[in-house]
Amino acid sequence: MSERKIKIGVIGCGAISMRRHLPEYASRSDVEIAALYNRTRSKAEEACKIYGGRVCDSIEELVAMDLDAVSVCSANTAHASDSILALRSGKHVLCEKPMDVTMENCENMAAEAEKAGKLLMIAQNQRFSSAHVKARELVAEGAIGKILSFETKFGHSGPERWTGTEDTWFFRKSAAGMGALADLGIHKTDLIHYLTGEAITSVYARTATLDKRYPEGGLIDVEDNAWCIYGMDSGITGTMHVSWTDYGQEYNSVVLHGTKGSIRCYDDREYSLILETDDGKTDFLSTEGMLTNADQTIGTGKDQHSGVIDEFVECIQGRRNCRCSGQEALKGMRVIFAALRSSAEGRIEEIPENRITQM
Repeated sequence: MSERKIKIGVIGCGAISMRRHLPEYASRSDVEIAALYNRTRSKAEEACKIYGGRVCDSIEELVAMDLDAVSVCSANTAHASDSILALRSGKHVLCEKPMDVTMENCENMAAEAEKAGKLLMIAQNQRFSSAHVKARELVAEGAIGKILSFETKFGHSGPERWTGTEDTWFFRKSAAGMGALADLGIHKTDLIHYLTGEAITSVYARTATLDKRYPEGGLIDVEDNAWCIYGMDSGITGTMHVSWTDYGQEYNSVVLHGTKGSIRCYDDREYSLILETDDGKTDFLSTEGMLTNADQTIGTGKDQHSGVIDEFVECIQGRRNCRCSGQEALKGMRVIFAALRSSAEGRIEEIPENRITQM
């Protein structure tokens, strides 16, 4: 397969496709964008003018084509159905986060991938940020000793900025299923798993809708803020706050505290990673910046990519092992659904399944 172009179909031609998937596929000489589908056909036709490919009238038409793989960039509530249809048609699948809006659907996606013998990858792009990759290496080397705690934050002014429409589907439970937790919280939850090498097994959460409103004036029916206290069986405890109501500059950070020091990723506007150790030494590392939701082009620079498409294509070619498979993503989704239950019921929620699937 590495000797010929990988044929890709893309389901959904909205903001995430146009700013990440399609331009990143198009930048690779070993990929052909062969098929496009969007519920509103005109969006697929506009994408076709830029990237080529055949505009399909249905998802069924697209997955019936001679394709190697499919990117699923539809609304959250369609992720499982679109991914499973592609998998059953013998295609590898890259699905946007979150996997889906029910745990049952997420598990069905992973099961279908295993049954089909195809790759199901979830677009957890924070695993590919250079500072996070370096932080994981430092943790594994014991640079800060045993991890004790963490805090992580992801906040910006909301998905309407990202999508370019005030009445975005992200605000409607019928299409999104969840709010800031699914949009931003899954990123930071998955990142904590990646950095620590452990799975979160308990959560105490509060969600709220503080400010986001529909055009007619009523509050949206999904959360625009979420606060979580996470626990792991090893004793590591930390906090996560995600927000669509941070109206200043986007903030996207994680700090790990260990017995011998701390690691700060994107906690400083100048340096993307800071290592502080108990001997009083501080190292400042300037790796490339993280992609932000505000970016109108591909990342913060003209040639910066998320890393997701490169990972997906090269995993299909057998050149890499996938860092964010569907099976791996189930751990983070369990935490998100547990956080929703915790907020609704006002109590700590345990996640026993994550004890069975520790990393």
